Amino acid sequence: MKKFFYYLSIAFVVTTVAACDLEELPVSTASNKAVFGSTSGMDLYTTSFYDLLPSTDVGVFQDDDASDLVARNGVDDYLAVGVLSPVTSSGWSWTNLRNINYFIENAEKSTTAGKENYIGLARFFRAYFYFDMVKRFGDVPWIEKTIDVNDSTTLKGPRTSRFEIMDKVLADLNYAIENITLTSDPSCTRITKNVVRAYKTRICLYEASFRKYHTDYNKQGTANSWYQDVVNTANEISGFTLHKGATGNRSYRELFITKNPYADETILAVVLSADLQVFSSANRRFISPTYGNRPSLTRNFVNTYLNLDGTSFTDNPAYATMPFVTEVQNRDLRLQQTIRVGDYRRTENGIPVVAPPNFNQTFTGYQPIKWCYDERFPYDDESRNDNAQIIMRWAEVLLNKAEALAELGMMTDADWAATIGALRKRAGITGTTLTSMPSTADPYLVSYYQNKFTDPVLLEVIRERAVEMIFEGLRPDDLIRWHIGNLFQDAPMNGMYVPGLGEYDLNSDGKMDVVFYQGAKPTPSNPSIAFVDVTPSTAVGRIQLSNGTSGEILWNPGAREWLDKKYLYPIPETDRTMNPALGQNPGW
Repeated sequence: MKKFFYYLSIAFVVTTVAACDLEELPVSTASNKAVFGSTSGMDLYTTSFYDLLPSTDVGVFQDDDASDLVARNGVDDYLAVGVLSPVTSSGWSWTNLRNINYFIENAEKSTTAGKENYIGLARFFRAYFYFDMVKRFGDVPWIEKTIDVNDSTTLKGPRTSRFEIMDKVLADLNYAIENITLTSDPSCTRITKNVVRAYKTRICLYEASFRKYHTDYNKQGTANSWYQDVVNTANEISGFTLHKGATGNRSYRELFITKNPYADETILAVVLSADLQVFSSANRRFISPTYGNRPSLTRNFVNTYLNLDGTSFTDNPAYATMPFVTEVQNRDLRLQQTIRVGDYRRTENGIPVVAPPNFNQTFTGYQPIKWCYDERFPYDDESRNDNAQIIMRWAEVLLNKAEALAELGMMTDADWAATIGALRKRAGITGTTLTSMPSTADPYLVSYYQNKFTDPVLLEVIRERAVEMIFEGLRPDDLIRWHIGNLFQDAPMNGMYVPGLGEYDLNSDGKMDVVFYQGAKPTPSNPSIAFVDVTPSTAVGRIQLSNGTSGEILWNPGAREWLDKKYLYPIPETDRTMNPALGQNPGW
C-alpha cells in the first residue's frame, strides 16, 4: 500500500524538494522542520522513494519480451539494427538520487529518535538506484550529497569505477538491513529487512557473475566473495516458503492472478486497485492482437521443461517432430500454468469457453497465461488488470542461493533438495531429481548455452531459473551477467512442430483450431478457425515452416543485432556535451 500512499503524499514532498537537473539544488522550505523533526514526517517523505519500483502499467512482466526465451512482435530498440546510439540512448537521470540524498543529508542532522530506520530505507533505495545505473552504464558518478550549483568539481567530474560503486551499494544494503526496524510485512508492499536481504541476494549474484564472466575487467578473483554473500544473506531470511494453494497443481499460477499477494511466498509486490483506478495492462499485452508485443514462448525454451518423472524431454529421440498435443503431456506442471495447453478454459462474462492456443494472438503457439486473468471482459480489451505485481518472491531467493552454491562448488544434496528439489516438487515433478544433484550434463542445455556452461549442477540451476522465473523480468540481466548476449540475436523465434499443411486440433476437443496453408485461403471446417499463411517469404512479420510445407514454426520479427558494446548503454550525447569528463563507453 506504500505505493498508493506515495501518490497521496507526493504533492507534499515536492514542496520540500524541487529540482530538474543535476546542477540544481533542492529547495528547502518551512516544511523541512516538519519533515525531519518527526518520525511521521520522515515516514511520509520516504513514501516518495517507492516510485523507483516498476511501473504499475507493465510491471516486470514485459521485460523478458526482448530475451532469447520469447518471440514477440517487432524488435526492441536495444536489439534493432543501428538504432541504439549515443544520440538515442536514455536513462541518464538523477532526479530520484537527488531526492534520496536530500533526505539522507537532512535526516542525519535530525535529533529525532529512530531516524536510522528512515535513513536505512533511503539507503536501500540509493542502492536500488545505483544498481540499475551500473547495470545500464557501467561507470557512473558516485554522488552522496545534494550538490551546490557552484560545485563544479562534482558537476563536471569524471565517472567512478563501477566496482567501487558496487562496494558502496553493498555498504548501503548492509546499513539498511542493520537499521530498518520492520522485519516482515503481511501486505508485502513495504520495504523490510527481508526485502533488503532478498534484493541483496539478487544484486550480489549479478555482481559475482559479472566479475566472473566479464573477464576483460580482470576481476574474476573477487567474484567468490560476492557469491558467498548471496548464500549468507539467503540464510538470514526466514518466514517464507513456496506457496501451495488450495487448488493443487495451480498453486504456481495462483501467485500471479491474485489481487492480494500470497504472503507465504511473496516478499515484495505492488498492489493495484480498481477503486483507486490503478491498473496494469497484462491481459492486453499478452492477448490482444493489436496491443503490446504479443509475446509467445519459443520452442527451444519449451523443450527445457522436464517430464513429470524428472527426465529431460529432449532425451526422447522423437522430441523434435512431436506435435503440440503430444509434447505438452506429462510435463512439469508449470508449463500448463504458463501457457495454454490441453483443457485450458477461459470465461466470457463468467461463461466457460474452450481456449486452445489462438494463432490470431500468438506467433509460436506457446501462448502465455501467466499474469493473465481467465476472464476476457474487460481485461483483454482494456488496461484493467488489478492483480498484484510481484517484484520479489521466495522462489528467486532459492534460485539465487542455488546458483551461488553451484558456482562456489559447495552444493550438497541437502542444499539441492531445499532449493531446486523443492521448486520441482511443487511443479509435480517426481524422481531422484528432487533429492540428488545430477552427475552428467544435459547435452541439450550444453548446446543451447553454446558450451558456455558444462557443469551439470549449474546447468540444471540455470534450467530451473528460466522455467520458474519466466516473465518476471530477470532473463535479460541473466544473459548480460553471464556474458552470453549473443543469445539475444541468435536464439530462433521458433514455435510448435507442424507435420504438414492443413487443419489442426490443438486441444483434442474434436474442433479444428488452426489451418496452415500456402497460396489461396482454404475453406475451413470450423468458422472460428485461425488462418496462418506460411507461403514462402522473407518479409518481416511473416510465419514460415522450417521445411517449407512442414516443420517448426519460424516467426520473423525483423533483424536483431547483438554487438558486445551493448553490454553497456552509451552515455547520452547531450550529457557528454554538458560534461565532457564523462567520456564514453567502449565501442560507442
